[in-house]
Formats: sequence, structure tokens, C-alpha cells
Amino acid sequence: MIAELDSLYIKTRPHKAYTRLISHLFFQGRFLTSNHRWLNSFLRAEMTLAAALPQLKSARKPIFIIGMGRSGSTILGKTLSMHREVGFLNEPKLIWFTVDSRDDINGNFSQGLAQFRFTADDALPERKRTIERIYGFYRAATGATRIVDKYPEMIFRIPYLQELFPDARFIFLIRNGWDSIYSVAAWSKRNSRRVDDVVEDWWGADRRKWKFMTDQLVPADPLLSAHQAEIAQFTRQEDMAAVEWTISAREGLKWLSKLPEAVHLVRYEDLAEKPVETLKSLLDFCELSDDAVFLNYAQQTLVPGRTHDARIELSPAIQPLFLQAMAEFGYSTSAESRSKK
Repeated sequence: MIAELDSLYIKTRPHKAYTRLISHLFFQGRFLTSNHRWLNSFLRAEMTLAAALPQLKSARKPIFIIGMGRSGSTILGKTLSMHREVGFLNEPKLIWFTVDSRDDINGNFSQGLAQFRFTADDALPERKRTIERIYGFYRAATGATRIVDKYPEMIFRIPYLQELFPDARFIFLIRNGWDSIYSVAAWSKRNSRRVDDVVEDWWGADRRKWKFMTDQLVPADPLLSAHQAEIAQFTRQEDMAAVEWTISAREGLKWLSKLPEAVHLVRYEDLAEKPVETLKSLLDFCELSDDAVFLNYAQQTLVPGRTHDARIELSPAIQPLFLQAMAEFGYSTSAESRSKK
């Protein structure tokens, strides 16, 4: 589907289809494993132009969906895009690469140096000016009042984003870890391809993302650092995905404790099983208005997804840490029952 559009979406609020098309065609780059990557040079020129223009609209109170990919972030973003005030950017990594080229941990646009963590010190005035102008240009192009930016890896850049946007709100989305592991493994199997002897999959070009994760994130984690040497040797998709889920979950838990006024927890299971209740709470947190059309659309769209029994034997270097993080979020760690406690 182009821009995640389907017949229900178009029928519910036809003008929103325009916003999604504008977002997809002109503000979202083309990643590794995707088609039409030749468009990136044109889109990059557009981003550069937008950053050079006077700011057309304010970039007030952006909303970031963070966590780990394959946790339902796309369906949450698409659902929020139906809200009358919202414009949804689905992983606008080219925008953030334009702000700072070190953003590109996957190698979508460059093979240069990159980093997972950004701090408040990285929010230089010129970077703040660039993202405010691009966001303002996006708002002017789409008519959106608020921007929802879905970029899961931004969970490691909250201080940076807060320095750029002190009024930002963060939706920390988490899904049962077993389901995320299965989803990542299936995604990589389905989308992996070889280009000029370089494998491109979930882990970037030639496992670039994985290398940055094991070099930058694992050593800094008090629990995982003791197993860095073993983890760095992982080659199974499931073991690697368990590392990413564990690190992301622990990072989210930290910021939920540190910034409860700015970070809001959403469980994918709650979103799918009780969408109206979950989204009403989210609207209040994000200071978005009530919207009956949006909630009705959510009821029709959000349904429980496929679940998986916990039957994978993970590496001993990650399984106990993964299960500990699962327990901290109230997920069952037994094979007999996968539901929340």
C-alpha cells in the first residue's frame, strides 16, 4: 500500500489521504531494501531547500513514537494520522539525516560515521533551526496542526529531542518481546537482499546497525556489558532481536521513571484489545482534542495481532536478561502463558 492507504482510510476522511501522500512522497526517504532509492537525491535537495527557507509554521509540541521497531508503531502512527489535527511522518530518517548525518545508523543514505545516542550537547543551534524549518515546511504543506514523528530508535535520543523541542511528547510503545523477536526475524527473511556483495536487512548494510549497537549500546548497559564479547558474535536473527528488545525496553523504563510528564507508556496489546480507552488516555497526554471520527476509525482498524508461544531457545548470554526485562513490564516469561500478568 502506498503511504499505508487503504479503502477504509480514504473513506473515513478523504482529505487525510492527501496528507499521507504528501508525507510519503516528499518527506520520507527511501530506505535500504526499498524501491526507488534514486529518489533520495531529489528528496535531500528538497530538505535542504526547506531548511534554507524562512520558517513557515511553528513546530510546537511534536509527538514522537519511540521504542523498538516491529512493535506496532506503524499502525499506531497511521491511526493517529486520522486525527484531524495530526500529520504523520513514518520514520522520516532523511529529515533527521539532513539535520545531522550521524543519524544514519542503518546506512540508508551514507556509510559515514553514525551513532545511536545523541545528547543535549548535540542539539546545536543550526540543527535546531534546520529541524524547526523542515517541520514548519511540512506543516505548511499538509495543513497539520501537530506532527507525529514515528522513529523508534529515537528512544536513545530523548535528551537531544528535548533540547530541540522542550514541549515534545514521547509515546513509548512496547510489545510482548517474543512477538517482536518473531516479527524482526520474519521481516529480515522477507526483505533481505544482496547488493554488490553487501547484505541489506533489518540490521542495515552489512549489519551496520548491529555493529553500532554492540559497540555503543551494549557496553553502556550495566547488565548486558558483562556479555558484550558473546553478544557481538551473535548471528541468529532471534538472538540479535532479543538484544535490541532488551536494550530498548530498559531504555524506555529509565525514561518513564525520569520523565513521567513527557513519556507515556502504551502497550501494543492494550492498543489492540481496548483501543478507545488506550487512545483517549493518549489524547489527554498529548493534548490533542477529542475526535469521534478518529476513535471510530481506531475501533475498526485496531485488532489483536498474531501472537507466538515462547518456544525459542535464546543464547544463554541474552535469555535471562531478556526474561528479566519482560517481567519488569509484566509480561509472562513462561511458555505456558504469554499474556500480561
